[in-house]
Amino acid sequence: MEAISNFIRITDSSGVVQGRYQNGQVGAAISLDSEDYSYLAFMYRGATRNRTGDNLEAELMLSSNQLAMSIGAQAVQSKWNVKVTTCTMNPTTFAVGRKLMEDSWLAASLNYDMDALIVLLSSGIDAVGANAPTRVLTTNLVGQLPSTASISNR
Repeated sequence: MEAISNFIRITDSSGVVQGRYQNGQVGAAISLDSEDYSYLAFMYRGATRNRTGDNLEAELMLSSNQLAMSIGAQAVQSKWNVKVTTCTMNPTTFAVGRKLMEDSWLAASLNYDMDALIVLLSSGIDAVGANAPTRVLTTNLVGQLPSTASISNR
C-alpha cells in the first residue's frame, strides 16, 4: 500500500516564500526538493472546470481558526501563488517517493463557516476577466529584441 501526501508552497508576487506545508505526517517536517515542509491539516481538491467552463479551479480546505483565516485572507488579498505537489511516500521512512503531479495556482477567493475555511485556487489565466500574469519581455528573458514591430518564429 502506498501513502500519498500533498505539499503546498506559497509565494508572494515577488517570489518570496510565505509558507511550505504538507498534509502527510503530523508533527513532522518532510523534505521535498531540498526544502522542508511542516505539517498543516488541509485537504486538496484538485483541478475542476468552473461552472461557466472558462477556467480551472481547485480548493484548499483547512480548519476554521484564526491562524488559517489570517494566512488565507492575506493570500487572497495579495494574490499569492500556490504550488501544489502530490507525491507518493515511502511507507517505512515516509520520505518522498515520486511526484505524481504538480499544479500552480493563484489564491482567488475565501469562503468559511464555523467548521471549515476554503481557499479557492484559480488558474493563472482567467478567460472571462482576461487576467494573465503580467510579464515584460526583456533581453535577459528572450534574447535580442527586434528593432521593428515584426517578430517571427523561425
